[in-house]
Amino acid sequence: MRTTTWQAEPITREPATEEDLDAVVELLAGRRLAVLTGAGISTDSGIPDYRGPDSPPRNPMTYQQFVGDPAFRRHYWARNHVGWHHMTATEPNAGHRALAALEQRGAVAGVVTQNVDLLHEAAGSRRVVDLHGHYNEVVCLQCGTTVTRTELDARLTALNPGWLERVEEVGDVEIAPDADAVIAATEDFVIAACEVCGGVLKPNIVYFGENVPRERVARAFEIVDDGDALLVAGSSLAVMSGLRFVRHAAREGKPVVVVNRGVTRGDALATVLLHAGTTETLVELDRRLPDVES
Repeated sequence: MRTTTWQAEPITREPATEEDLDAVVELLAGRRLAVLTGAGISTDSGIPDYRGPDSPPRNPMTYQQFVGDPAFRRHYWARNHVGWHHMTATEPNAGHRALAALEQRGAVAGVVTQNVDLLHEAAGSRRVVDLHGHYNEVVCLQCGTTVTRTELDARLTALNPGWLERVEEVGDVEIAPDADAVIAATEDFVIAACEVCGGVLKPNIVYFGENVPRERVARAFEIVDDGDALLVAGSSLAVMSGLRFVRHAAREGKPVVVVNRGVTRGDALATVLLHAGTTETLVELDRRLPDVES
């Protein structure tokens, strides 16, 4: 995933009206939709957005920092140990469930998500590409062994007795979209090594500075190609890993609908822009769009 930071231009988009939603329904009715989702779809599940209009500035750890500095790894795993417990308690919201229902009715060809929270799968979506991986798997960078995050949690808890309780007492925790959390002091946290080779363990997600695996990108493009239109829900499209699918759909002459609070990097390519929340919009689309025969 490219590390270039994109800053939204100071453009104000008026909140969507009923007429705007009518235009979206008219455009999408009878078409199979490829759907691209970002952090904005999960905010109503209690997972804050990185780049939403009201989000505080954040500096995600890069792949180079993680692999190159033991202090960065310790800090990451300490924060992640707290954030993971929050992520496991989150539930799909009505927007996730609406997309699953639309897929069942043939109106959604599949979902490509930039999120790592697995909420689309939990809601019942069947054809999902987790573009950046997911939070519940850990990989050894030396031997490639993978373990579940649940297994690692047991080891981290044993290595750091009472640590979670101390953090909760301090209350210095902020959950972030990558199963991370912000904690002031992590110097005493003990990290776990691979039980097979002693190598470095890393969440099996794509960090800033890493590339999305080619096979995963290919599956995502298949979903976009199988759709008659592309619906972007809750993404600023700030990184190329998501924006490329919008560019591809636009080049193919497919309608692109962008539903997001605030401007996105793909606004100029959109057929229709809807400045609205994803949950209410997706629920309304589920209610109003007809079934689509395969």
